[in-house]
Amino acid sequence: MKKTYLVTGAAGFIGGVLARKLVDQGHTVWTIDNLSTGFKENVPDGVHLIQGGCQEPESIAQLEGKAFDAILHFAGQSSGEISFDDPVYDLRTNTESTLRLIKYGLENGCPRFIYSSSMSVYGDVPNEPIAEDWTPQPLSFYGIGKLASEHYLRIYQSKGLQATSLRLFNVYGEGQNMSNLRQGMVSIFLAQLLKEDKIIVKGSNNRFRDFIEVNDVVDITIKMIDEPRSYGKIYNVGTGKRNTVADLLNIMVRESGLDKEIVYAGVTLGDQKGIYADISLIQKEFDFKPQFSLDQGLKNMIEWAKKTKW
Repeated sequence: MKKTYLVTGAAGFIGGVLARKLVDQGHTVWTIDNLSTGFKENVPDGVHLIQGGCQEPESIAQLEGKAFDAILHFAGQSSGEISFDDPVYDLRTNTESTLRLIKYGLENGCPRFIYSSSMSVYGDVPNEPIAEDWTPQPLSFYGIGKLASEHYLRIYQSKGLQATSLRLFNVYGEGQNMSNLRQGMVSIFLAQLLKEDKIIVKGSNNRFRDFIEVNDVVDITIKMIDEPRSYGKIYNVGTGKRNTVADLLNIMVRESGLDKEIVYAGVTLGDQKGIYADISLIQKEFDFKPQFSLDQGLKNMIEWAKKTKW
C-alpha cells in the first residue's frame, strides 16, 4: 500500500537517505528542512520541500492540514559541540520542533511519530554495552534537548500519540556532510584525511564509539513504521560493537591508501569518553542485524567521497 510520509531533514544525511528509500518504494514524501547543514540538491526527486525550520509556525502552516501516515522527525542541530555555541537555537531545533510536529500530527490525524534521538542522552558511562534502561545524564545541551523530546513524546502517549524514539549511535556513510568539521566523527576525520595535510583529533585515540552505517539505520526505521509493538518505546540503534578512535583511523588509512600525520590536540566540549550499545532489545523484537561491518561501510564511504565533489 502506498502511503504519505513527512520526513523532516531530507536535505541532510539520514533524512535524505530515508526519504529516498521511501520514494523508491513508491510512497509520497514531504519534508521540512532549513538547509542549515543540508543541501537542496540532496532532496530526492519527487519529495515536496518546505524550506524552513520545523520549530517555525510558518513552516508547519505550509503543510496545510495534510494528513500523513507517519511523521519521521530526523531534522535538527546534531552536534554536541555546536550546541554550546547557541543553546537556545539547539533547544528550538531539537525540542520545540518536536512539540510543534506532535501537535500537528495529533490535530491532523497522524498519531504515528518516529523520533531520531541520540546516544548523547546517556552521558558518561562505564566501558560496557549500555542498554535503554541506563539512567541518562547528558553532557551537552544537544543531549539534554534530545532527552527532553523523548519525555514529551512519553507524556503525549496518553493523548493518543504512537511514538517511538530511536537512540542513534555514531551514524556514518555515503551522503554525510563532510564540509562541517564540527559534526560527525567519521566525516570529520575522513575529510581531513582526503583534503588536509594532517588529521587533527580532539581527545585521545582510546576513546570508543559504536559506528553504524546509515543504511542499517534507515532500514530498521522503515521496518518500524507499521509496527504497533514499538509504540511508546525507546530503542538503541547501533551495532553493539566497540571501536576506538585508533581503530577507526587505522581502517580509514588502510582503505584509502593514504597516510597522514595524526595530531592529538585539545578536547571537544561535552564529548563522551566512550560508549557502545546494548542492542539486545531491538534484536529480540525486530531481529535487527546490521548488514555493514565498519570495514565495509568505511570502504564504501571512502569510494563515494573520492568521486564526489563534497
